[in-house]
Amino acid sequence: MKKTKILPMNLQLFAGLLTKDTALSMKSGSESVFAEIEGLQAVPEIGGDPEQVDVTTLKDANKKYISGIQDMDSLEFTFLYDKTVFTKLKGVQTSGKEAQFELSYPDSAKCTFTGGVTVKMGSGEVNGAYQFTLSVTVSDGPDWA
Repeated sequence: MKKTKILPMNLQLFAGLLTKDTALSMKSGSESVFAEIEGLQAVPEIGGDPEQVDVTTLKDANKKYISGIQDMDSLEFTFLYDKTVFTKLKGVQTSGKEAQFELSYPDSAKCTFTGGVTVKMGSGEVNGAYQFTLSVTVSDGPDWA
């Protein structure tokens, strides 16, 4: 019987990616450089599922589908409340103009997208920190680099 040699393995290579140092940056109006939006606490799933297009005929015993257009929901990011950040984002919302965003991950992956901005203040509770939600209605992207 042949003996198999077990090689040492670095399990950290398979441990996943910690969310620490994930950042969302924005540029709007005449700004030419992305500026980080401070206080990011939560990032949504990026991407969307394609809609199903029914291609079933009257002769088919089961329904048949093909993939249609990808459906992008609004992306909702959670931030720790800071009046300066909240006010700036509220200004972008009030302008009615779209902004460009760049989501940076700790492993240097980046995702860019463009969309309309909606900001809403979170609820409060005893001994809790205020948060707000930035919703981006995506009109272009996400594009990965």
